[in-house]
Amino acid sequence: MEYALLQAVFLPLLLSPIAYIIGRKIGPTPAMWFTFGILLYATVLIILATLSGTTEEHYPWTEQFGEFGFLLDGLASPFAIMIYVLSTILVLYSKPYMIHRFHEQYEEEQHEITSTSGNSTIIESSSLSNYVNAKSGLYFALYLVFAMGMLGTVLSTNLIEFYVFFEVMLIPGFFLVALWGAGPRRKIGLMFLLWTHAGAVVLLLGFLMIGFTIGSFDFADIQESKIPQDILMLSAIAISIGLGVKLAVFMFHIWLPWVHGSAPTPISALLSPAMIGIGAYGIFRLIVEFLPNTFADLSIWFHIWGLVTMIYGGAMALMQDDIKRLLAYSSISQMGYILFGIGSMSVLGLSGAEMMYVTHALGKGILFMMAGIIIVKVGTRNISQLGGLAGKMPITAVCAVIGALTIMGVPPTSGFMGEWTLFYGALETAIEDGSTVRAVTFGLGLVATALTMSYILWMLKRVFFGKLPEHLENVKEGSWYMTAPMMVLAGFTIVLGIYPDIFFNQIIPYMNGVLGV
Repeated sequence: MEYALLQAVFLPLLLSPIAYIIGRKIGPTPAMWFTFGILLYATVLIILATLSGTTEEHYPWTEQFGEFGFLLDGLASPFAIMIYVLSTILVLYSKPYMIHRFHEQYEEEQHEITSTSGNSTIIESSSLSNYVNAKSGLYFALYLVFAMGMLGTVLSTNLIEFYVFFEVMLIPGFFLVALWGAGPRRKIGLMFLLWTHAGAVVLLLGFLMIGFTIGSFDFADIQESKIPQDILMLSAIAISIGLGVKLAVFMFHIWLPWVHGSAPTPISALLSPAMIGIGAYGIFRLIVEFLPNTFADLSIWFHIWGLVTMIYGGAMALMQDDIKRLLAYSSISQMGYILFGIGSMSVLGLSGAEMMYVTHALGKGILFMMAGIIIVKVGTRNISQLGGLAGKMPITAVCAVIGALTIMGVPPTSGFMGEWTLFYGALETAIEDGSTVRAVTFGLGLVATALTMSYILWMLKRVFFGKLPEHLENVKEGSWYMTAPMMVLAGFTIVLGIYPDIFFNQIIPYMNGVLGV
């Protein structure tokens, strides 16, 4: 289809004001279905473009920055598909969760109004229905812009274009957290903005060093041989740090547990599986592909950095009582797996790393949705106050187990294929190079998988099994708006675990080309 990528990126942005108006004037249900329809159409466009092979579109821009374009190839397609599949599915989930959140905030605001200065004077305000309508319209409008920013980043063909979309993600992300997050949401939203913007600025410095040196910002013009060695290494380090902040790897992870813990759960389910993984996409595209010799020098450091992140995230997850903070630290650990695979510098290791993005999107998406159902139906996020919920929430429990198996890398889920390929590639490189350091990191990587299994199983046991506390006797299963999206992702991860070539047929040829195999 002509202009398929252009439509997929910009239709959500162009139609977001209509989603706002529909929500404000009619209500959350029509706004939800309108948003769902837009993203479903865009998802179909991306899938059809993927099936037709590599798709590239170019449009006039400015001589100052180069050419504006979109590219959907073997690297971009798994990222693009998962971003929009998750975004589309989570629209349905958003409706009951966000209505619940709007009700909570309405009550909080009414309480503040009626208790000012200890005075019980009641001040008139808009009705609950009007309040929910206004908030839902704004939510779905911001949601569309957020999804658009993620896809635009992945499809970009120009350094400045990449940076623009990279920054566009921040704006709706900030408002989604600051407006409807839990706890001190404005402070946490500001933390998210400052950390990610600081990372983006460092990333931009790396881009500018490359662009000014070669005289172009277009991906097609980037050639490592044209860049002086001193500038080359500095720009690669700047890009790695900037993307490392987005990826929330060790040292640059501080913002993630706070933001994921506070953000509305549908947004957490997008931030964690989809958004932060775009940092990995940037490393693949900007360093592995465009700076192969520099990547060879840095690969062992990526490998070690990933290992430390895996172990740190897993250890911290094991100590959490807040279910969303546990999943946030789990996401840090999973990003470590991806960086570990990138650092393996092998076709299978790199392919496994990208597959880990896909499996993390599926598994963590399920688990965050599970957490949201518990928050809505039970009213707590503290694991110590839960237990025995499998009998009360059988659909949620089954889907959560499948999501957990995906994160642990247990067959027949997609997580097994991702981890198997990743570690096989890491071991292959260690043997071929005869590297003691890589052999040790491989062994410690297996230890990290034990940590992953420990915190996941410990969480499942405390939430769904054991004796049911008395205060949970009346708990009911979540609505179909919340459980159906979980079931779709659970089915997807099993299908992908059985037929991994759905994505490997795209990923492996690309990695072969990049490494010259």
